[in-house]
Amino acid sequence: MQYRRLGDAGLKVSAVSLGGWLTFGRTVDTSGVSALVSAARDAGINFFDLADVYARGEAERAFGAALAEHRRQDLVISSKAYWAMSEDPNDRGLSRKHLFESVHGSLQRIGTDYLDIYFCHRPDAETPVEETVRAMDDLIRQGKVLYWGTSVWPSARIAEAVGTAARVNAHAPKVEQPRYNMLDRHIEPEIMPTCAAHGIGLVVWSPLAEGMLTGKYNDGIPPESRAADDERMRRGMDEGAIDRVRAIGDIAADLGISTSQLALAWCLRRPELSAVITGASRPDQIAENARAADVTLDAATLERIEEVLDNEPPPPPM
Repeated sequence: MQYRRLGDAGLKVSAVSLGGWLTFGRTVDTSGVSALVSAARDAGINFFDLADVYARGEAERAFGAALAEHRRQDLVISSKAYWAMSEDPNDRGLSRKHLFESVHGSLQRIGTDYLDIYFCHRPDAETPVEETVRAMDDLIRQGKVLYWGTSVWPSARIAEAVGTAARVNAHAPKVEQPRYNMLDRHIEPEIMPTCAAHGIGLVVWSPLAEGMLTGKYNDGIPPESRAADDERMRRGMDEGAIDRVRAIGDIAADLGISTSQLALAWCLRRPELSAVITGASRPDQIAENARAADVTLDAATLERIEEVLDNEPPPPPM
């Protein structure tokens, strides 16, 4: 496994990480999550990404049960806050109240004294950036959080948070978590250079385009797949996108690797990235994805990929 710094911070995370977005506590039960975490550790993965809203807290609880089998200091654990967790008007957003109460809830569900990374899961138009920055700084000074970051924030908002932190002598964000993959390159023009300029690492979600870049949809939508029940995903599966995935699969076959390994290695070609966040429902998927960290793509291969992609960056996710 390859380990990369989180931007200009001293923390190192595995280039391939494991997230619990669509699986932990939802499609994978507690014993299954324990098996996945053990497989990830066997593959050298040390970074595990969660959020309070994943399966309404059940992802954190399932991971917490698995955590008992491992040394806490060997792991980099992240969680997030922003989305509503109840009907209470204050149980959402990035206010001081919600951040403080949310981190306490996450710590309790996971069963740990601190989070290595705590993300603001979306920008909050109703809370001043300074309030959020000061709240995150206080959580760091209390030892409940070691580093804080943003997720799906526009470049101007990230820069504002960095500037605010400098002005009030607070800890600045050290990581941004955007969506990024071969079919969605919207972060390249602005987010990547903004983060690089401020020493902010990137840990990207959906590096396999929610499964499209595994090739499993090349011949249609399997009845048991996520896309079978997700109209939003199906809308993104136009024939042009599928044709590109098939062509990427041909390149991967020439290299003797899987389509998913090529897709992950392509993301990791960028030095701005600290990690790709992968999902899994079986241990063998983790082992395959982890091997992507050791794949190096030469200039000729990258040129072939660019010829296949040749796509316009879509708008950022909301």
